[in-house]
Amino acid sequence: MSAPSEPAEALASVVQRLGVLLAAGVAPASAWRYLAEAKSASPQVVGIAARIAAGASVPDAVLESISQDEGAQGAHGAAGVRRWRRGRAAARSADQRQNGLRGLAAAWSVATDAGAPLAAVLESFASSLRDLTQTRRAREVALAAPLATARLVVALPLVGLLFGFTLGFDTVGTLFATPLGLACLAGGVGLMLAARGWNRRLVARAEPTDVTPGLALDLLAIAVSGGASLQRSQQSVDKAVAACGLSGQADAAAEILSLSHRAGVPAAALLRAEADECRREARAAGKRAAARLSVSLMVPLGLCVLPAFMLLGVAPLMISVVSQTFGGVA
Repeated sequence: MSAPSEPAEALASVVQRLGVLLAAGVAPASAWRYLAEAKSASPQVVGIAARIAAGASVPDAVLESISQDEGAQGAHGAAGVRRWRRGRAAARSADQRQNGLRGLAAAWSVATDAGAPLAAVLESFASSLRDLTQTRRAREVALAAPLATARLVVALPLVGLLFGFTLGFDTVGTLFATPLGLACLAGGVGLMLAARGWNRRLVARAEPTDVTPGLALDLLAIAVSGGASLQRSQQSVDKAVAACGLSGQADAAAEILSLSHRAGVPAAALLRAEADECRREARAAGKRAAARLSVSLMVPLGLCVLPAFMLLGVAPLMISVVSQTFGGVA
């Protein structure tokens, strides 16, 4: 099987395989070793397996891998330049993978403290990571048409300049050597830069703010399923979240725990159901954001890119025609 191209999808495959191996009774260290021996294993998985084989706990091995990866990116300036060239979308995808690894470390830490099974949680976690990948692909589809149109419009000024030059008009000279041409050049370039920044803000706004929806509820479900008290379980979850550097894991469990107490229903089942609901809501929100993005990206195209084409492609030709026809008006 080939390795998935998306970092979040690759991590989802690792998490799902871990869940299957653990459910089958394979020891954690052996499960990681089997994953590291696969041909499609990433260097990060191999490193985690090596640390576990050397005696590190799974959460510590995962967090050490994250720290090493972040340190390598910070220590090599060229790596930072390459990441910038790949674009912000690729950088956000890598950040999602790192946050996913933090979530995995937190889940493993809580399950170890509580003595609770982890396989079912890993399966839900893998599904959540795949939802992130699907959301990113939906945004890429939404971006495809506006970006293709923008690239075409960016090329049209060159076509306009060459067309005017072919007809015998000095459109290039008009654009770069006359006051009106320089004004068109500045305005057109400014509008193109404004459109680029506007598009980036729209795309960033469509990014999911919570990479691991429902994780806090899943962690608490793991903790209480081990038989610990609610207070001790919450402390264990808070400790794991802080140690793994997770953010945005607000406590949304108070109402669920109250319902469990009043109805006499096990809290773990209600917490897992609520976590599934959080993931469904996140999936629906991602689809809505992608649908809105496909429409909102047409606004900068109409207000910035098309006027820029008029300034860079049409206006120089018109100025050159008027200038040569009426004897140097421009």
